[in-house]
Amino acid sequence: QVQLVESGGGSVQAGGSLRLSCAASGRTFNTATMGWFRQAPGKEREFVAQISWSGVSTTYADSVKGRFTISRDNAKNTVYLQMNSLKPEDTAAYYCAGRLAWYNNRWNGHDWGQGTQVIVSS
Repeated sequence: QVQLVESGGGSVQAGGSLRLSCAASGRTFNTATMGWFRQAPGKEREFVAQISWSGVSTTYADSVKGRFTISRDNAKNTVYLQMNSLKPEDTAAYYCAGRLAWYNNRWNGHDWGQGTQVIVSS
């Protein structure tokens, strides 16, 4: 099992940047595909980005491609989400997810953090 704690959320103006961190504990972190999801008020949770255990492979939602970058430091058991050129539509609670797997034609997380809020004002 992987325990996840997010940090780094906050309020920013459109065009600004934020960096989210996800500290993980658990013996399986270094072999787990990790990722980020987000949920805006009144909407379903949606996939944002994933990174393979080695960090070599990444995937992004079309809505964030070119603006967000996911990375990981296995020595620190931490996953990051660098968010640049933020837009008001990026406003959401962002959740770190562990042990992602692809099935039912989408990414699914097995372990979840408590979420961190990101607010982007215009």
